[in-house]
Amino acid sequence: MSKSERPNQLFRNLNAKIASIPMILTALVVFVGGTAWTVLYSFTNSKLLPRLNFVGLDQYYRLWATPRWLISIENLLIYGVISLVFSLVIGFILAALLDQKIRFEDTFRTIFLYPFALSFIVTGLVWQWLLNPDFGIQGVIRRLGWTSFNFDPLYDSSIVIYGISIAALWQGTGLIMCLMLAGLRGIDEDIWKAARVDGIPMWKTYLFIIIPMMRPVFITTLVIIASGIVKVYDLVVAQTSGGPGIASEVPAKYVYDYMFFAQNLGQGFAASTMMLLSVMIVIVPWAYLEFGGRKRV
Repeated sequence: MSKSERPNQLFRNLNAKIASIPMILTALVVFVGGTAWTVLYSFTNSKLLPRLNFVGLDQYYRLWATPRWLISIENLLIYGVISLVFSLVIGFILAALLDQKIRFEDTFRTIFLYPFALSFIVTGLVWQWLLNPDFGIQGVIRRLGWTSFNFDPLYDSSIVIYGISIAALWQGTGLIMCLMLAGLRGIDEDIWKAARVDGIPMWKTYLFIIIPMMRPVFITTLVIIASGIVKVYDLVVAQTSGGPGIASEVPAKYVYDYMFFAQNLGQGFAASTMMLLSVMIVIVPWAYLEFGGRKRV
């Protein structure tokens, strides 16, 4: 076929492009349009209803001068580090153990993954009961004779975010385990055999050979974990409702409360924009390194 007879690049796979138009319009109108609308009105003093009365950066100054917002950011950082580190480590260790072709693998995989099937509300209520000082773990152990045992993180403002993190790890680690296990099962068996022939210790094989080969799996896992960290809301509401006091506040709850309870849309939009900015700080450098670097190569 000559060049003149070849179809124009624009008209290649025309049916697929036409079928994707609704998705493209949805992305542009709902996601891009909604984001732009939120950022625009974050510079206004909108209260119950949005109105274009611009006040510059006043909402942002007020936001970063609010102790409740600062506490929510601190809690998000603690929750994020715990979720990121422990879910990756525990999930990978569980996946490595299951990858040893153990007996009842399907049973263990189902047990570990089952909590992920529960909603955050259900998970929060379950762990609220388990961490109750009268009826939960502390109460059971004290009734067994250890009367000085204390384990009530949800009622201690200094460690409440750690109690919430326990519930999050219980629910989400199973999914990370399955992703890691899928990555491990994709490793060529010849690589394992070569490592054993060369006498490379198992831990070095994982650390210097297997983990670098699983880079795409780790990137996918990091994106999933990071998205869950930023939007954490229902788990906090179910367990503590932000308490004791405001000790377990998180940004998503701050946004919801200001937009729907305090009727201060401008402040809620400003907080939403800061949450969006935190996501961009993570996603943009990763996208540049992941896709920009490939083009240069």
